[in-house]
Amino acid sequence: MSTHAHTAGLNHQFDDLHQQYEASNMGMWAFIAQEIMFFGGLFGAYTVYRYEYLSAYVAGSNLLSLGWGAFNTGVLIASSFTMAMCVRASQVGSRTGMLRWILATMVLGVTFLGVKVIEYTDKFHHHLIPGLNFEWLDPAANAGHVKIFFSFYFAMTGMHALHMIIGIGLMLWLIPNIIKGKYTKDYFFPIENFGLYWHFVDIVWIFLFPLLYLIGRKPWIHII
Repeated sequence: MSTHAHTAGLNHQFDDLHQQYEASNMGMWAFIAQEIMFFGGLFGAYTVYRYEYLSAYVAGSNLLSLGWGAFNTGVLIASSFTMAMCVRASQVGSRTGMLRWILATMVLGVTFLGVKVIEYTDKFHHHLIPGLNFEWLDPAANAGHVKIFFSFYFAMTGMHALHMIIGIGLMLWLIPNIIKGKYTKDYFFPIENFGLYWHFVDIVWIFLFPLLYLIGRKPWIHII
C-alpha cells in the first residue's frame, strides 16, 4: 500500500486505516443496535394494542393500499441490491460503479418516499389522520380503537420515512466525495457503513409491511 493510499482519509486519532475501519464499523453496529431498541419499543407497543383491539386493526389495515405497500416493498428490496452493488464497487475501487449504483439507490429511495406522499395524502382526504378531524363512521369497529391503529401507522411509517430522508441526505453528502475520488479500495468504509444503515432501514420496512398492511387480508387477488 502506498503512503498516499495509506494516509488518504485517515483521521489523526488512528494509527492506520485498518484501525479506523474497525472503530467506524463497531460504531455503526452500536448505532444500529440503538435503532433496533428504538423501533423495538414501537413494535412492542403496537403488539400490545393489536392484541387488545384486533378487529379495529383489521378495519384500519384494510383501508391501506396493499398495491402501494407491495410496490414499495419491491422498491426497497431493489434498493438493497443497488446499495450492495455500490459497496462492492467501493471495495474494488470503481468510482464509476459507486456513482452509478448510489444514484440508482437514491432514485429508488425517492420513489419510495413519493409513494408515501400519495398514501398520506389519501389518508388526509379521508380524514384518517389521528387528531381533531379524524372521522370513522363504520359502527363495526370502535372509532377510538381505529384511531390507535392509525396513530401507530403514522408513527411507525413516519419514523421509517424520516430515516429514508436522512439516508438520501447522506447519499447527497457521499456523492461529491465519490466524484472527487476520495473513496478507494483501501478507504471504502464510509460507503460500507452507509450500506449497513440503508439495509437496516430496508429491513425495518420488511417488518412494517406485513404488520400494517396484511392484517386479516383476503387472498392476494384483492391487491389492486
